[in-house]
Amino acid sequence: MTDTVAHATAPLARGSDTPATVTMHGGGSGANVAAWLAVDGAEVAFVGRRGADIAGRNRDMELMGYGVDARLVMDPDRATGTCVVMITHKGDHTMLSDPGANAALSPDDLPDDLFTPGSHLHVSGYTLLNIGSRSAVLAAIGRAQRAGMTISVDGASSAPLGRVGAEPFLQLTNGATMLFVEPDQGKVLTGRDDPSQAARVLNAWYPHVVMRLGFDGAMLYSGGRPEPIRVSAPPVERFVDTTGASDAFVAGFLPAWLDKKPAGEALASGCRLAARAVALVGARPLL
Repeated sequence: MTDTVAHATAPLARGSDTPATVTMHGGGSGANVAAWLAVDGAEVAFVGRRGADIAGRNRDMELMGYGVDARLVMDPDRATGTCVVMITHKGDHTMLSDPGANAALSPDDLPDDLFTPGSHLHVSGYTLLNIGSRSAVLAAIGRAQRAGMTISVDGASSAPLGRVGAEPFLQLTNGATMLFVEPDQGKVLTGRDDPSQAARVLNAWYPHVVMRLGFDGAMLYSGGRPEPIRVSAPPVERFVDTTGASDAFVAGFLPAWLDKKPAGEALASGCRLAARAVALVGARPLL
């Protein structure tokens, strides 16, 4: 995706003009995770789709610049996806998304060589929630299971998650090893307002559930244990933009978790990268 980030410097003037700083960045949840993983030293491949346009070529080159093994299929008919990120003067953000070529991702786009024992598949929830790309995700999950890979899924965003519905999402992600969610997504999936209760309920569906709590840190429910493992977020010296912070958290958490580090260490590693992300405009690390 290409993110057009409009950061308002004053309260929004409805029906009129508001001064803002507007910048363009690489985006897309899965691609963000891949970029943060690569700059933090992990070996990662990203499978996606882009348009035959300048934006798509730029996104492809960016990912390679981060050190990502970018497996991007060029779509001859659809443009590269675009997201308009509107950030208020208080830091709240709203996104308007056009998935573009992403909506055409198909099972045929999945490279055979990436599904190997000992590897890990991370799925962007956006790809699963979009009906056009859903078959590719389901095929990837099935192939990863047959290869003996571990699988994690992200809850994406509460509004599209709510449109799909809790029961269909839980059924579609059957077989995932781990679920990453935030409190609003947990509420959609369980009806529980309390993040800890929501994560505990979801732990009945997934062996491991990570609840990201923003500036309050994160918690992990694992193996049906009654109490979570919880860590606090590090102090944030400079706060600019929360876009992509959840993706950075995943990138910090997964390598430590897959290396069988203590759960608290993995959570802290996720919070560490998320803290780096909120100090930047846009969802990607600086090249």
